[in-house]
Amino acid sequence: MAQRIVTIFTDDLTGEETESVATHTLALDGISYEIDLGPDSYDKLLEAVAPFTKVGRKAGKARRSSGRASSASGSNDTPAIRAWAKENGYEVNDRGRVPATVREAYDKATK
Repeated sequence: MAQRIVTIFTDDLTGEETESVATHTLALDGISYEIDLGPDSYDKLLEAVAPFTKVGRKAGKARRSSGRASSASGSNDTPAIRAWAKENGYEVNDRGRVPATVREAYDKATK
């Protein structure tokens, strides 16, 4: 007896069956979504989010915990670290990551 397995690829947005469907991942407010889209639907998605991605910052991929304890000056202290750094002659940007050397200096000065 012969058995035949048929896989049907469907665009989640249009419901169209096509072999050119690819799975795409996007995240919003800490929730990741997967959606299967054909090329035309994917272009629509990119067009829809373009105004936001042009002005947004890339956050990178989520990291899994390495099991190590985080620094005492974790990300919650970033505004305080920036203020301290500027008052003490360090150059830091108003946005983005604070350099590890600045975090270390802050830890030594405030502990």
